[in-house]
Amino acid sequence: MSQNQPTYEVRPIGHVRQSEGMFRLEILAPYRAALKGLGEFSHVMVFWWADQHDNNTDRAVLQADLPYAPGTTAGVFACRSECRPNPLAITTMLMLDVDETNGVVILPWIDANDGTPILDLKPYIPISDRIRDVQQASWLAGWPQWMEDAGAFFAEHEVDFGE
Repeated sequence: MSQNQPTYEVRPIGHVRQSEGMFRLEILAPYRAALKGLGEFSHVMVFWWADQHDNNTDRAVLQADLPYAPGTTAGVFACRSECRPNPLAITTMLMLDVDETNGVVILPWIDANDGTPILDLKPYIPISDRIRDVQQASWLAGWPQWMEDAGAFFAEHEVDFGE
């Protein structure tokens, strides 16, 4: 990295918690007021920091072998690898409950580890976040187009996500 490149500071607003099949976002007390109105939406976009990959080695990774597409290597900007120049990740997920007072958002699932720092939450808004006509890479051919169909698809098709 060049000496003249700007740096940016991000601060966690909370953490992912996983226990006994339960998934929740615990929002820190100073940020709980920001949850006002989030429960009126069905889905949330969770921006999280892949802190277990925040090291010089993983930040230098520019290509990844895709565990779900054997024999395929892609640039990290073309996949969801946690190894990347900035280990920023996003998950869009259904919210089961929002407790504004206690700062807890309950999710059915999230692909972040227990203790993962949360950087931001945004409501999923179809007019802004959904695209009707999309093109996907060939290694995702045959995958469902909608999250709601993913459970049945993955139940029928064994896919290695490299976890």
